[in-house]
Amino acid sequence: MKTLEGKIAVVTGASRGAGRGIALSLGEAGATVYVAARTSRNGPKPADNAPGTVEDTAEQVTARGGTGIPVCADLGDAEQAAALFRRVEEEYGRLDVIANSAWGANFMAVWSKPFWDLSPDIWHETVSTMSAAWFASAYAARMMVKQRHGLIIHVTDNLHLDPSAYREQIIYDLGHEYLNRLVLATSRELGKSKVAVVGLNPGFMRTERVLMHMSTEELKQQFRFDLSESVEYIGRAAVALAADPNVFRKTGELLWVAKLAEEYGFTDIDGRRIPVFDPKAPPQPYPS
Repeated sequence: MKTLEGKIAVVTGASRGAGRGIALSLGEAGATVYVAARTSRNGPKPADNAPGTVEDTAEQVTARGGTGIPVCADLGDAEQAAALFRRVEEEYGRLDVIANSAWGANFMAVWSKPFWDLSPDIWHETVSTMSAAWFASAYAARMMVKQRHGLIIHVTDNLHLDPSAYREQIIYDLGHEYLNRLVLATSRELGKSKVAVVGLNPGFMRTERVLMHMSTEELKQQFRFDLSESVEYIGRAAVALAADPNVFRKTGELLWVAKLAEEYGFTDIDGRRIPVFDPKAPPQPYPS
């Protein structure tokens, strides 16, 4: 059943990672998806050669039954972000869902470095990530407020809603604190327009970069690779939210993919219903 047939979506950071998983799942549900990210087949590749392009994801969206539209853009740049949303309005005149998953800073490569040893580049990448979430939210909201409906999703990390907890890496921590406050603040300003804004928290995802770094048994055990989930698990959560006519009841909330799986009844691609990530859980076989 194509629960999102006729719906128009934008997914940022969709060349890889959670963004790719969300785009694929939205496509499988029948949506038209603008697949936006900086990496294109015709442009420069990431410094670490992580796989994935906007064209790759868009083709996979279409193969799943949706319509994938590749857009190579740096959404941390206001003009490029504005151009994307002008295009959506010109081509379809509406926007039902946006999922912000752009994240430029490669914190995995510097996880154990103290902040004073980090290069200025990774800070600039983090600020660009924050800007991308801001611009995408603002331009999407301009369309959605006129419609008086819409769903804005930010892929984030709410860490059990414990404001005193630290995410163990400063770039990762600062970026996600910003996203969580953005959810809170924008949901209040959009309340009268009935546009829902939520944060969506996955567990430990098997992203392309995670798979690149989980190269030894020791690392897999350290980071609890046995508890990992596919990037499409969060995608299925995004589909469930987008298809829920009462999603506005959740506006302003920071939601766990695992909890939504229980509520809406979906599973990961291997049929498992993966619980909230708990590093103290008993060891399990590695997912295939």
